Amino acid sequence: MSQRISLLFGVHAHQPVGNFSSVLIDAHARCYKPFFQVLHRYPEFRFAVHFSGWLLDYLLQHFPEDMVLLREMVDRQQVELFGAGDTEPVLAAIPNRDRIGQIKTFSDKLLAKLGQYPQGAWLTERVWESTVIPALADCGIRYVIVDDYHFLCAGKSPHELNGYFTSEEDGRKLDLFPISEMLRYKIPFSPAHETIAYLEDLAGNSLESCVAAVYFDDIEKFGIWPETYQWVYENGWLEQFIQGVLASSRISTQHYSEYHASEKTRGIIYLPTVSYIEMNEWTLPAQAASTYADLVQQAKNSSWYEHKKAYLRGGIWKNFFSRYPESNWMHKRMLGLSARLNSLPKRQQTRLMRQKLYEAQANDAYWHGLFGGLYLPHLRRAIYNALIELEALLDSCIQRPAYFTEDTDLDGIAEVYMHNGMLQAIVKLDSFASICEFDAYLLKHNFGDTLRCQVEHYYQKIQPGEQHPSSHSASGIASAHDRISYKHEISSEDIKADDHPRSLFIDRLNGMFVTYQFNASALENIHFQSKNTEYPVHKHIILDQNRLQVMYRFSAKLSQRFSTEINLAMPSCDGIAGRYVYQGKIPGGFGQLLELASVTEIILDDDTLMGNIVLTTTSPVNFIGHPHYSVSQSESGFEKIMQALTIRLEWPITTQEMTVTLAINSRNR
Repeated sequence: MSQRISLLFGVHAHQPVGNFSSVLIDAHARCYKPFFQVLHRYPEFRFAVHFSGWLLDYLLQHFPEDMVLLREMVDRQQVELFGAGDTEPVLAAIPNRDRIGQIKTFSDKLLAKLGQYPQGAWLTERVWESTVIPALADCGIRYVIVDDYHFLCAGKSPHELNGYFTSEEDGRKLDLFPISEMLRYKIPFSPAHETIAYLEDLAGNSLESCVAAVYFDDIEKFGIWPETYQWVYENGWLEQFIQGVLASSRISTQHYSEYHASEKTRGIIYLPTVSYIEMNEWTLPAQAASTYADLVQQAKNSSWYEHKKAYLRGGIWKNFFSRYPESNWMHKRMLGLSARLNSLPKRQQTRLMRQKLYEAQANDAYWHGLFGGLYLPHLRRAIYNALIELEALLDSCIQRPAYFTEDTDLDGIAEVYMHNGMLQAIVKLDSFASICEFDAYLLKHNFGDTLRCQVEHYYQKIQPGEQHPSSHSASGIASAHDRISYKHEISSEDIKADDHPRSLFIDRLNGMFVTYQFNASALENIHFQSKNTEYPVHKHIILDQNRLQVMYRFSAKLSQRFSTEINLAMPSCDGIAGRYVYQGKIPGGFGQLLELASVTEIILDDDTLMGNIVLTTTSPVNFIGHPHYSVSQSESGFEKIMQALTIRLEWPITTQEMTVTLAINSRNR
């Protein structure tokens, strides 16, 4: 008698908190809607679905007719719903109290909106640390899904991974299903009949009576990834696959809950801290990533990689915090506000506070690889919007000192915080004496939210000026992991690393960086004095209502030129909604180069921000404004993204004092 295999088929649907509505509408049209319409026609095909909470809320609000299909599939027991943290946090990167809150919030939402409380959970980016077990178990989660790679790293062999295993931590247990890497790469990229034949071979080759083939991966591969809409829907891959599975005498679809209830664990296992295999490279700095990639290629050339890849490991997900200072800063600011919220008396903790904290824990803006949104300003902006709103809510309950120092990001260099209820300036006490975060509470915006350019490992794939077409053949389509394509033309200058942070008020004298030391004598302002100039330069940073003032005092009139660089995160970036206003006219947008002489006032107006900055100087300056771009990769190819508006103010030292003022104004929101 031929063996049968249980296909545990699941899809993960996610859009980042703060993503553009146009992206969500397109994702629905090309993926979510056609996917559920096809699956709804086949009630015998059982599968699992995980939505991130923010996306589920959006779809329920904007596309209720399609969500009715999902509810019907849940009611007729075709669909099993999977839980997770509500805003798709990496559970290992947030405090345990917030893990419990996030998981319970989303599980309750699934029960209320779709009528099912989850037994299983999706782990964001499949980031596994054993410390997440207690929170999951305490919230009623009985099993999670991770990659088969996780099990290989624990010493298991591939032929053992045909069911689920059990782990434990601090007296709580959790069962773990291994996702098949082979199925992740075959579905939906290989022809449907080849994938079905592969599944049938798994059934025929197994000595076990109850074998599980585990698939759980991004639903966006079914329509949003390059070429997949035509392949999956217009060419009929999805229907061919479903029909082939249902027609097979060797394959049966099951819910994870059904398999879990009917089968016993394959035994105890303790997994190392790990994510999916591609993350090994992405989490490493460029040089280390290149070394790792070279070793992987050598292993593949020597034909031993597939058998021993578990022993050739790179970094872990949390390395993104040590690799990208901007990610680390957001993360540590989030942790600080989580602690402040938790320290409030329960009667003062509100649902809005908790919602904003959870939004600030959404994973996407904290990391970068082929996926991940650290390079996307609108996703970082969503994190800061939530952080700043939460901070204002907390300040309304228990006010902080107007001036204090701490080492927020744990880099060994303290920061000075100044705030007055309207604005907050956080100054890094390093040699640049620059402002690393500049918040406007009414606008819920951090003008210091920029990203410096650093070398990425994948830059070695870029040949400036060269374009690579996407590949497509009759035997299938290429995965985004295997593509080299370009959304923009990239030059060698575009991938040059910065030699300074992209913060506010980076000073130069005759083109050379001015280095400062902190003077803590006055509390009404932050005072620095230069260390590397012939005559001392004094720099004072002052908050006055809605104005940030940076005052320079020079000890002598010199025939030298001084300049300061101000990097500003303007939400409109290089879009049409951001522009300069000078002497009543609009000389250009933020995406253009603008050079003006003898300027004492210019307005930076931004419709997306619903506000503007009025920049004034006490003496005329030369004004140079230009966009700051970074180059990153995504599933769509290499692209240039505007990270900040970079302004350089230059003037000769003919007066002993100069004050630069940024006045922040808000239009009615």
